Amino acid sequence: MKAAGKRIAVWTAVFVLAGVMMPIPAVRAEDAQPIDTRSKELPETTEEEDEETKKAYEMTVDSNKWKNWPIGPQTYGEAGIVMDAESGAVLYAKNIDGKAYPASITKVLTTLVALENASMDDIVTVSADAVNGIPYGYAHVGLKAGEEITLKDALYAVLLASANEASYAVGESVGTKVSGNAESGYEWFLAQMNTRAKELGAVNSNFVNTNGLENEEHYTTVRDMALITRELLLNHPEFETISQTLQYTIPPTKMEEEPRTFQQVHQMFYEGNDYFNPRVIAGKTGYTDLARNTLVTCAQGGELKLICVVLKTHGKNIYPDTQQLLDYGFGNFEKVNIEENETSGDIQIVDGKSYVVLPSHVKFEDLEKEFVPDEKDEASGVMNYTYEGNPVGSAEATVSQEYLTKAAEEESEGKEAEKKDEKGEKETTKETEEEPVIKKVIIIGALLLIVILAFSIAYTALRKKRMKKKKRKS
Repeated sequence: MKAAGKRIAVWTAVFVLAGVMMPIPAVRAEDAQPIDTRSKELPETTEEEDEETKKAYEMTVDSNKWKNWPIGPQTYGEAGIVMDAESGAVLYAKNIDGKAYPASITKVLTTLVALENASMDDIVTVSADAVNGIPYGYAHVGLKAGEEITLKDALYAVLLASANEASYAVGESVGTKVSGNAESGYEWFLAQMNTRAKELGAVNSNFVNTNGLENEEHYTTVRDMALITRELLLNHPEFETISQTLQYTIPPTKMEEEPRTFQQVHQMFYEGNDYFNPRVIAGKTGYTDLARNTLVTCAQGGELKLICVVLKTHGKNIYPDTQQLLDYGFGNFEKVNIEENETSGDIQIVDGKSYVVLPSHVKFEDLEKEFVPDEKDEASGVMNYTYEGNPVGSAEATVSQEYLTKAAEEESEGKEAEKKDEKGEKETTKETEEEPVIKKVIIIGALLLIVILAFSIAYTALRKKRMKKKKRKS
């Protein structure tokens, strides 16, 4: 029986080792699987809420899996990102493409579309729909149906007080002005919000209102919100000006004799506050029961200007998490000039001001690059740099004729390969579909083999034992 035991142990070890020795693929930024965090239900007990908070904290920080990348903090949000505003480099990534409800950070996009299509002294007319469409208890500044204020006053109410009726009125008025149709002005504005978002690369979002009120079809991601915020921050200084105003007053109007005063609700702007951060230059808060706490925060320190976005943060952790993420960004990364480090002979001219953002353990030569040519001149365009599938910066560049020739040859070879692939596509698809089945059959077969071997060994041993007994009787 000792020999039988050894045989079983050997076979078991063979199968275990086969499993252990299977190659584990490297985790790249582009391979991270997004998690949809939208929920239609709220926790009913404190225990359930605590469990949700714990799960959010334990979620994978995808950027922590990138080779030689600084380890970022765990947070209580179900999605988070830190992006360098000027280069678009992603420094921290936690479920950055997972869909979530944005709540009032929607108003960042509302502000962007408004500023791109109207002037600050344009008149915003408040309709009955704007006033009556706001549920009880949601933020507002007491605007009345039929009241008129400037776009400037409206945007201060939108960004500082998170006024929902002001957000609706902005969309309706600006949309009417541009489209020339009062009945469909609001719908035009919504369509423009979605169009503009897609143009900026925010391809995983959908917006059905201008204020962020809960709707199953109203969602975004932290990457998308960072891209939208980036455009507003870099090209519209009004965003910083409004954000840094701690108190604002809408003067009396024809329908309201008393001035209305409100404050900035983003707590990181206030000195003496536990959450005060002198580097913060702009931002927007958000909250609904299903969205939980959401926050956009822009900060500048040294040579970096960062955008931090967090979605569905549990408990009272929205500001501590944001502080940690900003500290992580400012403390671990630096600009690396592209022109000074690009040694490839393929690139003849590079914008001297362009840079990538990298941690000290990642070298410029470790980056991958992809050239996107201009439509009019194939030798000129943008060179995009990535690390582990993650964007870290780009530069306007001019490439050599040798590069273009090589690229054309590779493209031609690729097309030939595509033709061959098309011919065998059905077979390949069939094989791919059969793969999981084959694996299951192999595993089941291996288990059956072990059982058969064990049974065979036991049967042989039992037979020998019976033969011995027969010999004794004879």
